[in-house]
Amino acid sequence: MTSTDPSLFGGIFHALGAGLPHLLVQFAVAVALLAAGVAIYMAATPFREREMIEKGNTAAGVVLAGAILSMAIPIAATLATSALVLDVVVWGIVAVVLQLLTVVGVSLVFHQLRAMIQHNNIAAALALAGTQLAVALLNAAVMIPN
Repeated sequence: MTSTDPSLFGGIFHALGAGLPHLLVQFAVAVALLAAGVAIYMAATPFREREMIEKGNTAAGVVLAGAILSMAIPIAATLATSALVLDVVVWGIVAVVLQLLTVVGVSLVFHQLRAMIQHNNIAAALALAGTQLAVALLNAAVMIPN
């Protein structure tokens, strides 16, 4: 078989036709879940990231970026290891809940976290974002089947 063999292209197009609808559904569910998760996160946390970012608050940008990445990592792990859309939804919800709990936990360690972020304290933002990413990586790792 050569690289110009018509049966090769037929196989590729067949696989694409069979797999593309599933891929699009999973991708749409993952993006919707991420968007909903970020919206819930932004509504539930004591920060007003969007307003602070619009005013040039870098710390708020770091916190929001950490939250977005921290929700995307477990969703991506689920997409990579499961063919079921329900798995993506369930573990996406778990990711959102864990990220909200992470903010609570870091807030207990840094009692003035909200004020620090509002005053553009990059060190505080990095501590929160780093903790969020660590939790997300651990969450993603436990989702991957053995």
